[in-house]
Amino acid sequence: MRFIPLLALSLAMGVAGCAGGHVDSYNRSVDSVHQPVVQRHDYIVDVIAGDQGLAPGEASRLDGWFESLHARYGDHVAVDTGAASNQAAASAIASVAASHGLRLSYHAPVTQGALAAGAVRVVLSRMTASVPGCPDQHEGILAQFNAATSTNYGCATNASLAAMVANPEDLVRGQDGAGSAYSTNQVNAAVIQTYYGAVGKKVNQVITQSSQAGGN
Repeated sequence: MRFIPLLALSLAMGVAGCAGGHVDSYNRSVDSVHQPVVQRHDYIVDVIAGDQGLAPGEASRLDGWFESLHARYGDHVAVDTGAASNQAAASAIASVAASHGLRLSYHAPVTQGALAAGAVRVVLSRMTASVPGCPDQHEGILAQFNAATSTNYGCATNASLAAMVANPEDLVRGQDGAGSAYSTNQVNAAVIQTYYGAVGKKVNQVITQSSQAGGN
């Protein structure tokens, strides 16, 4: 006769333990657990160096390589000349990269494979941002009564941020604003001020026209 109460007690403890673990998994803050993850991908190509830069045809091949990768803002290009420094080849590569709106970085990342004699390695590093696990609707869209955010909370905002940021590396370290006297930040500020000025003139024109129309 005493077996049934003990069984009920053990089941109750088991259910309570499961419930306690489930409650602890809830996100009771307003910080999303779904955050952008930034990854770096390195693409490499070896070109043959010449006496005055690159060997004949190599600049055209390198240009096609940039085209195939759709080189864009945020990409980093570096040159690995191996043990011997080859400034002429680096300058030729910098010229090709500049035609795609890119400039050379100071340090090349470590890559696999040894350089052949007379070859120079070009490395294009690209950052990508994504939010793993989104969307997350495993709890459904019904109302929850546990004082916690939904499992999908933050997916839309952070996934949009990851998709729209021009340079995903900015999500990791940002911009310090240092650089030349006419830096990228200053250029952006100038563009924004120009836009605001143009919009402000149009708004003032609309207000003036509205006032005149109202006065008549």
